[in-house]
Amino acid sequence: MNPIDHIRGFHDQLTAWRRDFHAHPETGFEEHRTSALVAERLESWGIEVHRGIGRTGVVGVLRSGKGNRAVGLRADMDALDMPEANGFAHRSTVPGKMHGCGHDGHTTMLLGAARYLAETRNFDGIVHLIFQPAEEGQGGAQAMIADGLFERFPCDAVYGLHNRPGLPVGHYAIRPGAMMAGCAFFDLAIHGKGGHAARPEATVDPVVCAAQLISAWQSIVGRNVAPNDTAVISVTGFEAGTAYNVIPERVALRGTVRAFRTETMRLLEERMRGLAGSIAAGFGGAAELDFREITVPVINSPEQTALIADAAAAMVGEAHVDRDRIAAMGSEDFSWMMAERPGAYILVGNGAGEGSCEVHNPHYDFNDAAIPYGAGILAAVAERELPATG
Repeated sequence: MNPIDHIRGFHDQLTAWRRDFHAHPETGFEEHRTSALVAERLESWGIEVHRGIGRTGVVGVLRSGKGNRAVGLRADMDALDMPEANGFAHRSTVPGKMHGCGHDGHTTMLLGAARYLAETRNFDGIVHLIFQPAEEGQGGAQAMIADGLFERFPCDAVYGLHNRPGLPVGHYAIRPGAMMAGCAFFDLAIHGKGGHAARPEATVDPVVCAAQLISAWQSIVGRNVAPNDTAVISVTGFEAGTAYNVIPERVALRGTVRAFRTETMRLLEERMRGLAGSIAAGFGGAAELDFREITVPVINSPEQTALIADAAAAMVGEAHVDRDRIAAMGSEDFSWMMAERPGAYILVGNGAGEGSCEVHNPHYDFNDAAIPYGAGILAAVAERELPATG
């Protein structure tokens, strides 16, 4: 049985649920309505439900046969703190919040897989349905792990997915090894000595210091990271001063760092700290760097990557599966779960051509046509990991 065909039988219901999630976005650790609806629907299909895992997370447990092997299927539930610019009927009803990344679709896809697996029971073992809160930089995966996720719900392997605008609906993309980069956020405070803008010699100007530091940081990747490695340092915020004629006491910088290797991330942090301290001191000031690791790299295990790619090819044909997708500099909180258990993370086509819109854009909307393909691959990989015995 092709799970996609079965799931198409209740696609209309899934679409209605997805649009309801979209209209009622909840950001990290505030997913109370979303998690309650998820739990109610899982229970309606006879699935054992555990609430409050990692604060607002939900785990459903579905058993079939006598097998003891277990697989985890994960979806994220949170929205973004950003206004929506769409005008359709299911647009956000919450000012300043929207599902701008498609987590409403991911939640719906896992619900679709859960219903399919509960109805067909074509597997032998245990499926843990992991609905994660707070993916968008707030540590929801770590919160679930700290709450005993893998001790309470042991998994031999874990799988996740993300919609991919620009990839046609019905297509999948994946790669073994590094799939997405690790991410760190940073805040830097540069302390100088303020004064009148007409007498800069009587000040320690933190603005000039910050400008020099930003340029110096951009040399780190080019002169410290090996050419066959990849990394990015981006300063995304610069706050200084309140008046035209006053040199401020303090400048604040913020931004993000990305790398595919943990060792590279450590190198970037070390060099950023060294340059911040030395350049600030050279100007007569001081610098304080707060460097916070948000995610580790997404590393797809070879065995699980081949298994989920084979499952995709069996459903849609080999020509619709890209097994060597270029790695992305974006990051994913699911990486913390994959650091604990072997697994794979696959991209599901959200549509290509005119009208497709990138995520984190106020005009974005998840493409409901992709729901059966996301739900189908999650269901299919559970069946392959836990094959039924006769």
